Amino acid sequence: MSVEQLTEMQRYLGEETVEDYQEGHISRRRMIGRLIAICGTGGAAALMTACGVAQAPPTVAPTAVPPTATAVATKPAAPAATQPPAATPTGGRGPLTVAANDPDVDGKMVTYKSDTEMIAYLARPKKEGTYPAVLVIHENRALQEHVKDVARRLAKAGFIALAPDLVSRSGGSEKLGFDPIAGVLGAAKPEELVKDFSAGIDYLMTQAGVKAGKVGVVGFCFGRGYTLRLAGANPKVTAAVPYYGPSPTPPTLVASTNAVILAHYGGTDTRVNAGIPDLEAAMKAAGKTFEKRIWEGAPHAFNNDTGANFNEAAAVGAWKETLAWFTKYL
Repeated sequence: MSVEQLTEMQRYLGEETVEDYQEGHISRRRMIGRLIAICGTGGAAALMTACGVAQAPPTVAPTAVPPTATAVATKPAAPAATQPPAATPTGGRGPLTVAANDPDVDGKMVTYKSDTEMIAYLARPKKEGTYPAVLVIHENRALQEHVKDVARRLAKAGFIALAPDLVSRSGGSEKLGFDPIAGVLGAAKPEELVKDFSAGIDYLMTQAGVKAGKVGVVGFCFGRGYTLRLAGANPKVTAAVPYYGPSPTPPTLVASTNAVILAHYGGTDTRVNAGIPDLEAAMKAAGKTFEKRIWEGAPHAFNNDTGANFNEAAAVGAWKETLAWFTKYL
């Protein structure tokens, strides 16, 4: 098997897994198990060879997977802080974190209907009023506590936010456990996930106090690719903020969007940043609003304050600009 036979998302998630291993965040054995879950045995071997890790992975039991632009600016960030231990699914440590029991925020688990029952986290200001709506699209770790925290940050800032669990079709994040999630997401059909997002937007727009007519989307890593894909597919999306991750192939899938887009990138995230020129060209050719911020010295996943790549200066700066973008356009 060759890497060309992998889907766009399988290759992206696989390469990210290899990067986690190379940077010392996960063991070789865990990398191999996750690669097999994402790509299958042949795909794992091909990807490892392509990434220069080994000729082929040793035999291990794979992790079980259930069936199934105008303006362009570069902002400096302070040098990356000393890296903490490897990523965990819970426990933020940055200044942006909003606790689950914050007195100004009401956050809770909900379900809504797509062509399956979707699990999601809904966060809103406790104070009565009318607020803009934002959909939050998670990383390849699915609906972990950090993503719920992001939804609460939006609620704290005066938005009503919904974060869908994109492994709902396989029982949800809590049922699957941490390691199998990347395999499920790698095998997911893009059209089904876009359908699930769109159903989430419809649900979000029916919530009491939601400002009518406009909705924003923010997504991270895996969720960045689907933030762009959703912005191109759903005309209700009027503002989008993707953070470091893949662009849809071809990037012209984004060019039909009604949304104004602000994209955040880590300055050292060379794998992701290689896709910037094609996306910029597609957006410019279509006459769409696209701005980017490259946070110098910051790595991939710099916003996740439960992970090893958290960069406080970049995360805080990007979040301020994200809120300003949504405030302006929603």
